Amino acid sequence: MYLYYPLLIVGALIGVFSIIFLIAYLAIRKQKEAIGFDRNMKDSEITRRLLRYAKPYVKNFVFVLLLMLFSIAYDIISPLIVGNIAEMLKDDFEMAQLIAGVLVYAGILIVSLICSYVQAIVLQRTGQRIISKIREDVFTHIESLSHAQLSEIPVGKLVTRVTNDTNAVSMMFTNIIVNLVKNCFVIIGVLTAMLLVNYQLTLMVLCFVPFIIWFTVVFRKFSRKAYRKVKDGTTDINTFLSEHLSGMKIIQIFNREERKKAEFDAKNEKLGAAKRQQIFTFGIFRPLVYMLYISSVLCLLYLGGKGYIEDTVFLGQTITSGTLVIFYQYISKFFNPIQSLAEQFNWLQSAFASAEKIFTIMDIEPGVTDEEDAIDLPEVRGEIEFKNVWFSYVEGEWVLKDVSFKVEAGQTVAFVGSTGSGKTTILSLLCRNYDIQKGQILIDGVDIKKIRISSLRRHFGQMLQDVFLFSGTIRSNLLLGLEGVSDEEIHKACQYVNADHFIDRLKDGLDEEVRERGNNFSAGQRQLLSFARVILHKPAVMILDEATANIDTETELLIQDSLEKMMNIGTMLMVAHRLSTIQHADNIIVLSHGRIVEQGNHADLLEQQGRYYNLYRLQTDKQKLLGKN
Repeated sequence: MYLYYPLLIVGALIGVFSIIFLIAYLAIRKQKEAIGFDRNMKDSEITRRLLRYAKPYVKNFVFVLLLMLFSIAYDIISPLIVGNIAEMLKDDFEMAQLIAGVLVYAGILIVSLICSYVQAIVLQRTGQRIISKIREDVFTHIESLSHAQLSEIPVGKLVTRVTNDTNAVSMMFTNIIVNLVKNCFVIIGVLTAMLLVNYQLTLMVLCFVPFIIWFTVVFRKFSRKAYRKVKDGTTDINTFLSEHLSGMKIIQIFNREERKKAEFDAKNEKLGAAKRQQIFTFGIFRPLVYMLYISSVLCLLYLGGKGYIEDTVFLGQTITSGTLVIFYQYISKFFNPIQSLAEQFNWLQSAFASAEKIFTIMDIEPGVTDEEDAIDLPEVRGEIEFKNVWFSYVEGEWVLKDVSFKVEAGQTVAFVGSTGSGKTTILSLLCRNYDIQKGQILIDGVDIKKIRISSLRRHFGQMLQDVFLFSGTIRSNLLLGLEGVSDEEIHKACQYVNADHFIDRLKDGLDEEVRERGNNFSAGQRQLLSFARVILHKPAVMILDEATANIDTETELLIQDSLEKMMNIGTMLMVAHRLSTIQHADNIIVLSHGRIVEQGNHADLLEQQGRYYNLYRLQTDKQKLLGKN
């Protein structure tokens, strides 16, 4: 009995670790129920959705699997060749036999390397195409979300989904899945070969398999939690950076660098702690698998060596030197894929965690969608009507209350009122940035909900207070991808709004570089460019939402005559605090607390001496006071 004490010691050691893992597993299950960290989406659901993207490339994956069968031949056959050579060296042998064995070994190795190379190339190309499609779908879905939804989701979070998370999923298609399959084939092939060589020693090796499975199950729980924390920490960092880098000027103005640095350090430390937990989890699992590997080798050498030296049999089979050499190599090739599986499983958890976050964004139903019978509107005259419109951003807090008015085609209508009265909301509802709760909005007599959103918005040109310019050139910002527009048309549009005054002075003219958000241009220049952009897109209805708020007096004078020209292009809706810019409007609608309290032209409203009259007097008196000073 004492001869088997070494085996009992190894078994006891493995048993201790198994009990420790059992305690940890039970603890994390209770913790999971307490904090609810488990994934909301099942692995099967994530797999099913990811495989939809892989379906068009089934032939590529089948080809890779065929190559894989050739590449794993080396792992299966090479130990047998080495074992035969070991047996050959015991007795008299001919050099030709040794050379033949070496040549076969080298040939299998070369074929395996070539297959592995081709496999890697095919996988990378296929994987990148799949990821490009996923990125495209995520970005397209983000474009379909309503303004309200985009306001709720931090920009950094969306950036993380399109970049970091898709990169993690990319690893799954280009590396993880195929290697998982390959390692599974290697394990099955090695086990089959071991059984054919010596099934008794194979049974001894299989005694370690239940422990491998058990350690893997526990590791899966811990790694999933660790990877989720890493993903959440990365998202928090990206969101923080996206917001604070955009607002860095404000941070510097108010001397809050140290405070923001402390906030960043806290988020950075949180991410670092998550990374350390991830490394710690993997740092425990891999050595445990290696311990099982060493234990199996020790058992092999003990039992096999004992049987070989004493010229005995083990469970009825004779153990030779060749058998020992073959099994030593096979055990290595059996446990190496398992260790690789652990690492690949680590990445798989990362990919699944990222895929879940991607699909969570894609599962958000757009707040504003086309109805099934929505139509395209090829032409628009510009007749607009609000019928008893009620709207609220937050349920129960009405921003517009039973608002009704009509704008004839070609008219210029201005909206006036204090902040929060609903002026900008009216313009947003007209473009279906939001949907109303009650009432109707008609354009040319057609309910806007019956019109496709893309068709509806194509007929509107919006000039907002906060002009957004993209990185590129002046030309690219004016066209925004619009094709078939000549330089002459662009120059005419710029002249129309007096933007040519500063464009002509630039070194590269229309090809002048525009930096991020157009920060190399003044607010007035950016506004003039937005005017020219709208003119080029030839809208039937133009919307000016505080479009002159950030323009200095000199620039305002430049665009006064442009506004008068633009009034002749089509219907124009304006929101302005400067009443001087709306005096020529056909109709001025005065709003207060979401209701229309007055409407009429400039002269009529002054004659009524109501709210508009008071606003006009306040601005006039202020201008006189500033003029005296």
